[in-house]
Amino acid sequence: MSKNSSQRHEPSNIADSPPRIIGGSLRGRKLQYSGDLRTRPMKDRVREAVFNLLGPAVRGKHAIDLFAGTGALGLEAISRGASGATLVERHFPTAALIRASAAELGVENRCTILPANVLLWAKRLPLLPRAPWVVFCSPPYSFYVDQTEAVLGLLAALVEQAPGESLFCVEADERFDFGQLPQASEWDVRRYLPAFVGVWCKATG
Repeated sequence: MSKNSSQRHEPSNIADSPPRIIGGSLRGRKLQYSGDLRTRPMKDRVREAVFNLLGPAVRGKHAIDLFAGTGALGLEAISRGASGATLVERHFPTAALIRASAAELGVENRCTILPANVLLWAKRLPLLPRAPWVVFCSPPYSFYVDQTEAVLGLLAALVEQAPGESLFCVEADERFDFGQLPQASEWDVRRYLPAFVGVWCKATG
């Protein structure tokens, strides 16, 4: 992956529609979406770009979808060959919709859906599969301003515990300095305005 490269996409004026799986075995299947403003689904074009960056390396990994919202990232990862997913979403009604989507897609037995505050969950991080992970961190952008230390602590804890060959994907806006991330110089940061996305792979050993 190249370092600190950028790519510009013009923002769309088209109203958000219920997200759907973009690729893999479940391609085209729609996800449950309440339209609640507290849930900010990653735009389809950005999610497609993310999975183009990750490529086939998703296969066989365990997806960890933090601030899961609709669960689109974790469920997309399963569609593209991830072995399973842990999806953490603090808003109970939204977590219930993720569970409904997983059931409709027939992958509920491969998903662990946790209605929990991600920042508190990370402080008592449970045992997770020892197979490599693919970690998605896409919180409300305001978290990077209001709770910067907590978010950085969350990512640092996961980076430390992640098995080798784990992938990390962080979505933010221009207010976040990706230079604060662990191993900052190794992240591949792309621009998909208004989003910025950084991807990093933990080395083995």
